[in-house]
Amino acid sequence: MTDFILNAQVRTDLGKGASRRLRHAASIPAVVYGGDKAAESVTILAKEITKLFENEAAFSHVIELSVDGAKQNVVVKAMQRHPSKGTILHADFVRVVAGQKLTAVVPVHFVNEEAPVKKGGEISHTLNEIEVSCEAKDLPEFIEVDLANAEVGTIIHLSDLKAPKGVEFVALAHGDDKAVANVHAPRVAPEAEGAAE
Repeated sequence: MTDFILNAQVRTDLGKGASRRLRHAASIPAVVYGGDKAAESVTILAKEITKLFENEAAFSHVIELSVDGAKQNVVVKAMQRHPSKGTILHADFVRVVAGQKLTAVVPVHFVNEEAPVKKGGEISHTLNEIEVSCEAKDLPEFIEVDLANAEVGTIIHLSDLKAPKGVEFVALAHGDDKAVANVHAPRVAPEAEGAAE
């Protein structure tokens, strides 16, 4: 069902000290929860999880997680990284249940960014990822934001984006129409004006 596969082992040694020892042994502590089963603490090899998440698509796809040989489909719910090294310290996965909606964070891809720049604008990305709610089969790899028609002074909100079929933006469902990007005039005056003064 999925191109993304991870192997894990059940973890019985819990707590901060145990997690630290795991990381020193080149493994990552993780938790799997959701569905009709109890939460499960697992261990994943650091090199395996790092390699998987080098591919951005893994964040928004169903992952086949094999825990001591027992396979289950999951999606990433949260990931904790080292503040300066960027290495993965901990991961939370949520089980995928057929016919049941799940929430996931999906990356934003901006296209046609050169169009507003040619009109003299600068682009600020306010959101680089969007939380979505949908069934696993409808989970998009990314949300595309087309800036081709954006003028200087334009603010693009979640409500301006077209959600893929079966997908709902979580913030919008809660009445929070977040800004995704804005096109503004350059903050620094052109050099020629500075010279004229």
